[in-house]
Amino acid sequence: MAEKTVAEAQVPARIEKEQPLATREPERYLTPAVDIYEVDDGIAVVADVPGVTKDGLDIKVDNLVLTIRGTVSRKLRENATWREFDLLNYFRQFNLSEAVEIDKISAELRHGVLTLRLPKAEKAKPKQIAVSVS
Repeated sequence: MAEKTVAEAQVPARIEKEQPLATREPERYLTPAVDIYEVDDGIAVVADVPGVTKDGLDIKVDNLVLTIRGTVSRKLRENATWREFDLLNYFRQFNLSEAVEIDKISAELRHGVLTLRLPKAEKAKPKQIAVSVS
């Protein structure tokens, strides 16, 4: 599994507009930090997406490209007189190999941590070969 490099025009944060981008516009995206490791039946991807709820997650696979897009809920406190911090949305893509069983990918979101489980396809799993003695 390798990170997908998208063309400049496709990155949501780099879409040109007539006006210059402000420092904290909602259209800007962060690249979530991820840990990728092999488990018994496939690969696990753990991504930090604080502020994202289940409804704000968009995870899809298209042409063997895994896309993770997280939209942060921007609820403002009514009595705030000054704000300097704002959570941004998340965007990241990875190239998948054909060894991943795409139909069986599962996702779990818990306390701002997204865990994706990408099981290996049957043809990619190791096979035990029986030895016969003659």
